[in-house]
Amino acid sequence: MSPARAWVAGFLAAERLPPAYEAVIEHVAAPLAEWAASQAVSGITFRLGLCGPQASGKSTLTAVLARLLTERGLTVAVLSLDDLYLSRSARSELAAAVHPLLRTRGPPGTHDLDLGHAVFDQLQQSGPVPLPRFSKAQDDPVPRADWPTVQGPVDVVLFEGWCVGAQAQSPEALLPPVNRLEADEDPDGVWRDYVNRQLAGAYQGFFWRLDRLIYLRPPSFEVVLSWREEQEAKLRRRLAQTGESAGQVMDAPAVARFIQHYERLTRAMMADLPARADLTLQLDAARRIEPFSLPR
Repeated sequence: MSPARAWVAGFLAAERLPPAYEAVIEHVAAPLAEWAASQAVSGITFRLGLCGPQASGKSTLTAVLARLLTERGLTVAVLSLDDLYLSRSARSELAAAVHPLLRTRGPPGTHDLDLGHAVFDQLQQSGPVPLPRFSKAQDDPVPRADWPTVQGPVDVVLFEGWCVGAQAQSPEALLPPVNRLEADEDPDGVWRDYVNRQLAGAYQGFFWRLDRLIYLRPPSFEVVLSWREEQEAKLRRRLAQTGESAGQVMDAPAVARFIQHYERLTRAMMADLPARADLTLQLDAARRIEPFSLPR
């Protein structure tokens, strides 16, 4: 490992990653960082989107890319679609006005895109820029006073999220429910119609601001469910070891229900996003990334 990569051991420990992830850093993240750096034009902020289903490793990969780009002397801002979640009270109001399923954060319609636009604008300008953060433990945005700041203008914005780059479906595609959640709790399709209309409108305008898009494609939706269950199990074990409150940690039945909020779009993205993303990284069931060629 080069002296410049002395941070890797600490990163692996902090993220509870196996030593084998160092190979991902060298053979996947490093080439991606080199490519991203080549896209950054002096004086113009380059916005790179990364999308992938829950527990696919996109947040970890984003964090590594940020470190590698910083090594190259570039200023980097990292933002997640999750950081733009509406507050719990705002989602409760939306649930009362439109559909109860909108109380659950995640699907299009549960984010503050005006805030996202404002942050993107500020990151192109001189001066300190506060970066929004959301506490999943509290199910509310972190107080603004506690947001990290970055000095603008930045060279690269890394923006990651599970449905970044997704497109709306046809009205006909919305009719048949894809799972028990839709069949039992949205029998008239009000929730999925609202989500679809949000995706077709405001979200497309927001995603349009990205210059390039990388997609982490899972082998199947069933694997995504197993990844998410594994993620929650690890969190439960960690909290048990530290004595922390379990808070929002879910058991297996809760995870199975929760992931159904994301199933429709996850499956649609698996089908159509490889043709639209600038780069698709195909994952296997162990989240290993298959060989890939960098885009021009």
